Amino acid sequence: MWIYEKKLQYPVRVSKCDPRMAKLLLEQYGGADGELAAALRYLNQRYTIPDKVVGLLTDIGTEEFAHLEMIATMVYKLTKDATIDMLKAAGLDDHYVSHDRALFYQNAAGVPWTAAYIQAKGDPIADLYEDIAAEEKARATYQWLIDLTDDVDLQDSLKFLREREIVHSLRFREAVEILKDDREAQKVF
Repeated sequence: MWIYEKKLQYPVRVSKCDPRMAKLLLEQYGGADGELAAALRYLNQRYTIPDKVVGLLTDIGTEEFAHLEMIATMVYKLTKDATIDMLKAAGLDDHYVSHDRALFYQNAAGVPWTAAYIQAKGDPIADLYEDIAAEEKARATYQWLIDLTDDVDLQDSLKFLREREIVHSLRFREAVEILKDDREAQKVF
């Protein structure tokens, strides 16, 4: 059972309406290396991972949903006061026609999210290396998003998310070492 606290993991502030930036942030909402794909990947992989590290996948997978909520909040705040002309200028007119201002799981190019983004090999070490790569790609994307905005309030929230990706990558690297040590110990027999 979960207890939901109506509070974001980290405050999300934006200092101006910026539909162009909102469009770019959709990459982390519904893109291949975004928060939804990460959350579902980790929560799915935990069923075939050894008990020693299953809690890690559960913890990080649920945290990714908190990140998804932050991204959704950013997109909402960046577009809530946008005019139709501003949405069109940002390239969001196709989105507006299909969804108005509602969020939809798609990447920055408008490609809908797909379950094909979720990787699960069934080999714990292979899956953890995939997870490390996913976190590093997300980290890089957050850095590029930071580089593309001059909104210091938005940059603050994006920097928080970038740092969490680094922590997740480090935790997955530690898990790989734990599982490698276990495999080596089993070879002794």
